[in-house]
Amino acid sequence: MGGSKAYPYGSTAAVRGHVLAALGVLKVATADQVHRLTAPGHKDNKAFRNALLDLSRHGLTVSEGSARDGNKLWRLTPLGLGAAAEVLCRTVGEMGSTARGAARSGAPHAMAVNETIIAITRTVPEPTRPVRRTTATTLPIPAQITAAATVSDASTGESAVPGVVAGVGSVRAWSTEVAMALPSSGRNRATVRTDAVLHAPEAGVPVLLFEVDNCTESADVLAAKFDRYRRFFRQKTKDHQGRELPVWRTLYPPTFREGYPPVAVVFNPGARTGEQALRNRMNRVLDLTREFWSGSWERMGGYNGEPDDGYRDYGDAIPLLFTTLPLLQEQGPLGEVWRRCGHRQWQILTDALANPDDIEVWRHRDEQRSQEREAHWEAERARQQEDWKREREAGVSGWENTSHYVPDDASGGRGPVSAPAACERCGLPVTGRPGYLYDDVPPEDGRHCPDCRTGLRQQPRTLRQSLFGKRPGR
Repeated sequence: MGGSKAYPYGSTAAVRGHVLAALGVLKVATADQVHRLTAPGHKDNKAFRNALLDLSRHGLTVSEGSARDGNKLWRLTPLGLGAAAEVLCRTVGEMGSTARGAARSGAPHAMAVNETIIAITRTVPEPTRPVRRTTATTLPIPAQITAAATVSDASTGESAVPGVVAGVGSVRAWSTEVAMALPSSGRNRATVRTDAVLHAPEAGVPVLLFEVDNCTESADVLAAKFDRYRRFFRQKTKDHQGRELPVWRTLYPPTFREGYPPVAVVFNPGARTGEQALRNRMNRVLDLTREFWSGSWERMGGYNGEPDDGYRDYGDAIPLLFTTLPLLQEQGPLGEVWRRCGHRQWQILTDALANPDDIEVWRHRDEQRSQEREAHWEAERARQQEDWKREREAGVSGWENTSHYVPDDASGGRGPVSAPAACERCGLPVTGRPGYLYDDVPPEDGRHCPDCRTGLRQQPRTLRQSLFGKRPGR
């Protein structure tokens, strides 16, 4: 086999590190899955099979059964879990369990979770340099090994390797079977267990939780899990300074979006669930979980002739996304393969995570409306001032054509009164606009029009005015 005494199967330290990292994340996997997740540039998975066999001789890995496709399943031992924690730069407490006994039944759910992680990560084949041989005979080198591969651009979804769809994250960005404790009494604490968690801030995804559904249980069972999610997200704790914060912030980074961390449901229909049955199942889960993702509508506006408007409050909502494993495997995670509950179309991941009707969007609309109203009032005030200026220059007052006449001679004749003084603030007459009735306005002060007197009354008083009242004449 060309190996050494310590590693008789001839595995290298790099491949053994890949195996430990992959099994530390996936818990139970086949050699082919480890190959595709960590180093797809290798010609086949023979090097990974040899590494698994070498590690098993040292008590780090063990095989307890086979998957339903016949491939042997491998997992870590407690000793191997500690070695994987060293490779992943994590503590042993963060590694979870060793998934003992999961391989005896074929681990169909674990296989679906593994395929989901592989379809989203899509590790780019790393370039390798062939070793110079002493003989003149040269062998052909596979194109996927010698290709100049670089890190994919997650913002555009394009990969430097032709024909390779870009992915999100890496092996170290994943955690599986993450248990989150719920508030409960007694010795047995209830938990909600997430299938997988992704941390990829470079792709605009600080945290994303995954639920993989093999379509083997009822939609009600799947939907009931989100009630436990919300119970966990609602828990509060205090930091070292005594400030209150959500419990989930002690586990995950901030999302920089309103609401709780997003959860994506990956449906794996397989060969037993048809297209229509899958669509019905997704619609059923959407309806059953509506109270968890819809948020609450807050009505704003609609008064005094303003347009009816509002925003949706996502402070107590879970952003829920749907996708399917075949879509992820075909188009990758950066394509339009995500359907956000409440959105009406398939979107890319960052658009699906955005809230197009939250309070920030409403504030932007309200600011635009305020600017439009202010511009309209300024234009109206300038027009009125211009009209009154022309009338004064022409010697014609708006009060001459009204009934504001008083007797000015003994015969009882009536003559027009002089034009009223202009307001010190806006320039309109202190008596107000002609023909306009003012209700509930402050009494005349000889200096301001009714509109300005109302505005001055609504301004906050000073401390002196609050204690002793306004001075006479003000």
